[in-house]
Amino acid sequence: MSAWESSVQEAGSNVDWVQRLPALVGNLNTWSSSLRPIAEKIANGVRLSVDDGLVLYRHPNLTEVGRLAHCVRVARFDDYAFFNSNVHVNQTNICVLACKFCAFRRSKRADDAYALELDDYLRDLEQYADHVDEVHSVGGLHPDWGIEHYEALFSATRERFPHIAIKALTAVEIKHLSKLSDLPYSVVLNRLKDAGLGSLPGGGAEILDDAVRAVICNGKESSTEYLEIHQTAHELGIPTNCTMLFGTIETLEQRLMHMVKLRELNDVTSGFQCFVPYPFLPDHTRLPEAQLATGSEILRTIAISRLMLDSIPHIKAYRMNIGDELAELALQYGADDIDGTVQKESIMHLAGSTTPLDHDRIRLSRLIKDAGCIPVQRNTTYQKFEIFVPPKIKPRRKLKMASQ
Repeated sequence: MSAWESSVQEAGSNVDWVQRLPALVGNLNTWSSSLRPIAEKIANGVRLSVDDGLVLYRHPNLTEVGRLAHCVRVARFDDYAFFNSNVHVNQTNICVLACKFCAFRRSKRADDAYALELDDYLRDLEQYADHVDEVHSVGGLHPDWGIEHYEALFSATRERFPHIAIKALTAVEIKHLSKLSDLPYSVVLNRLKDAGLGSLPGGGAEILDDAVRAVICNGKESSTEYLEIHQTAHELGIPTNCTMLFGTIETLEQRLMHMVKLRELNDVTSGFQCFVPYPFLPDHTRLPEAQLATGSEILRTIAISRLMLDSIPHIKAYRMNIGDELAELALQYGADDIDGTVQKESIMHLAGSTTPLDHDRIRLSRLIKDAGCIPVQRNTTYQKFEIFVPPKIKPRRKLKMASQ
């Protein structure tokens, strides 16, 4: 089978993935004594607790934690690893907030502030339209752009580029539009859906603990508001991603409680398709008290995410943030998705990311194969899948050498 389809809720998971776990976990005696009770839970399909998560964070053998997460990943998706063809078009960097960790935001009067009007946005997207099937658009909270602006933007995008799925607007942007337009979340989301919005990215979750949020992103949506906005989207048939920014000031317990809140919501809605954990990037931002995550901590957090989040299908190794080398490794530590071709991106690169932006499908497929996986191109909402087979490169024509 080289191509297949799935429901939004299953998102390509093997329907019998839980039944596959005992064979993949194998003999419990092969696991270290401290990890054995958790391996037994995984094998029996028992949900992990916050205390289990703490054991995984403190376990000295990272490779063993990754191996357990890989069992779950293989149970769900075999050796497939997913990507898509997408482009990021950030519509504005003007924002009424000033989150401490953000290097992207500008005030309206800043010399390098920008706001793409409708025609500018379409011209920008047109450069990539022949090569992508998703546009990912998030940006600052522009003080003058209400819901009508985004209705016009999405409608024009859908009309001009009907093959391109629109994944746009984080929860705080939805809150901002709700406030500016004096409309409830449900009305905002429904109108945007009618205009062409297909799904929401998960950005802005940071850590779902209001004490942490008061320090790193004061003024953004509260933890409850983030969850409420995503729940409303799910109830309206709009699938979403969810995220976690780690390595700022949060504790391990707060990371794990963040995961618990997300999985509990998805128990109810089944609308979260992918969880994206990514570390804080320190360059050019304003959070000197940040803890900063090492490469091993990034891999450990990705692995623990896979083990904790049994109700969320996909775990993404977001290479725009963690880099290609770590993303490749993460495919053996529980992650099954590396995002897409991207083409252009501003937010992570202004914060310090050095990941190349010129990746095409062939390069991504090579990265996936180097990780020991099978590259599969997906659509935005994880409903359509096709094993990616790179086109054959024609051999170079050799000139005959002159005889000596």
